[in-house]
Amino acid sequence: MTEVALPRRQPFALRFPSVMVFLAILALFTVGVTILSEGFGIGVISTSFVKTLGKTLCLCLVALAMDLVWGYCGILSLGHMAFFGLGGYAIGMWLMYARTEIIVLESLAAAPLPPTPQEVSDGIATQIFGVVGASEFPPIWAFAHSLPLQLAAVVIVPGLLALVFGWLAFRSRVTGVYLSILTQAMTLALSLHLFQNDSGLRGNNGLSGLQNLPGLSEVPQSIVSMWFFWGSALALALGYILCAWVVSGKFGSVIRAIRDDEARVRFLGYPVETFKLVIFTLTAVIAGIAGALYYPQAGIINPAEIAPIASIYLAVWVAIGGRGRLYGAVIGAAFVSLLSTWFTGGQAPDINLGFYTISWVDWWTVLLGLSFVGVTLFAPKGIGGLVDILIDQKSPNRHGADLGPDQGALREQEADK
Repeated sequence: MTEVALPRRQPFALRFPSVMVFLAILALFTVGVTILSEGFGIGVISTSFVKTLGKTLCLCLVALAMDLVWGYCGILSLGHMAFFGLGGYAIGMWLMYARTEIIVLESLAAAPLPPTPQEVSDGIATQIFGVVGASEFPPIWAFAHSLPLQLAAVVIVPGLLALVFGWLAFRSRVTGVYLSILTQAMTLALSLHLFQNDSGLRGNNGLSGLQNLPGLSEVPQSIVSMWFFWGSALALALGYILCAWVVSGKFGSVIRAIRDDEARVRFLGYPVETFKLVIFTLTAVIAGIAGALYYPQAGIINPAEIAPIASIYLAVWVAIGGRGRLYGAVIGAAFVSLLSTWFTGGQAPDINLGFYTISWVDWWTVLLGLSFVGVTLFAPKGIGGLVDILIDQKSPNRHGADLGPDQGALREQEADK
């Protein structure tokens, strides 16, 4: 009796060489910035620009999450920057508490009697919340003294919010533009709540001084910025591998099918709501981690960072980069973020037309909007489509009719004919 040799499944790296190419480029970029930095290199790149690059890597990570939920699963979420901000608030609470605790202990060290734990706690609360007229810790600060618990909150809080919201929305079979409006409403409600002084997060003042790591005041910012840059690069690499793995197997095929024809997938017996809930929750956790790395580099977080316009910008980045392509999301976020820094930072020269002077600080959002419209109309594959041309990536030669927003989404049963 002859044995039939089963085909051996190729390793993940061989099936998806683009992942290895991306990781190689990211590694070279990280090494290059390190060599040119002020902290560990020859000082060509300033510390402020290293922070800009680190923040850009975090934005690339949240763009990956947006591409996974929108480009692959078809859920246009206009609320993922809310999860991004919640991750920043979670780590920011510990940073403010620990840094303020050091300041209070130093101020009380000269007292005739050692301070009691209650006196220390009251002093920390007064320092943090005096700006909003309060002197006691709100309940949500119960674990702010513990770094492990706040790190857990970075994952749990965005994930739990996404789980509850997604369960309520998906079980009601809310789809399309109605779901987008709901996610936007959730973001707006959260932002308006955080603007209130009694929200427990200092209202419009937000959390500040996050760039100062507790107990490391003697370490220069040039070194600290590189630590966060390395952490952001590592998180982006791991996030890219995770997203590529999610979309590579049967799970990825199902979420693409949900994007293209949700009713047909449900008819075939797949639990559509479960798949959507898993993707929505997973991407919220990724966004929270990205926010936890972003805001210590930004130094401050306030409710304006969670406003709905931030999530709209995120969708624009992914669309410009090319949704449905992980590298497209990264390219779009990096390109628009760095270009925005150049235009809004006063580095772009103004254009004098004689009768009017174009100041890019004021006109950047108009240029971004026009770019989004132009990409939507004339280059639906985004910047990522240029990469396809460069590597001569061709669509499969199938005979099925287009099904869904992407030209590559064809009916498999017709393609076999």
